[in-house]
Amino acid sequence: MKRQRQEAILQLVLTEKIATQDALRKRLKMIGFDVTQATLSRDVRELHLYKERKFEKQAYYVIPVTQPLPDSMEDMVHGAALRTDYAGNIAVIHCRAGTAAAMGVALDSLHRDDVVGTIAGDDTVFVLFRSEVQARDFSRSFAKSIVISASKVAESGGI
Repeated sequence: MKRQRQEAILQLVLTEKIATQDALRKRLKMIGFDVTQATLSRDVRELHLYKERKFEKQAYYVIPVTQPLPDSMEDMVHGAALRTDYAGNIAVIHCRAGTAAAMGVALDSLHRDDVVGTIAGDDTVFVLFRSEVQARDFSRSFAKSIVISASKVAESGGI
């Protein structure tokens, strides 16, 4: 039941402008999920929902984009990326010399809604996000991808 409710929450946040937990609770009730405020608060926290203003004055719930890297990018991440960090709404990927441009092109090809654009030098990629939360989440998930990719290669005897 929890999984179905959380999927319904994600669907509502994706398709409607929902500004408050009370509005979300009422919409959930309309589609068959009668939840308490405490349960809804827990769901919002577990789903990492946050409010963001785009072009309106009112802030609405949005879903953090935690798009996994495609398998085709996993090898590049291992071969090129060394570490990542963020400051404000900019994530920085430090790469091996000469690989940053390819990393930037690969990231651009994902057409992520949360990414405004990338700038790549020789060994560094700047990724401009729409919010600091998105940059932070990307930096953390990308760092995990670097570690996972390296461990896969090590297990296969590549290191």
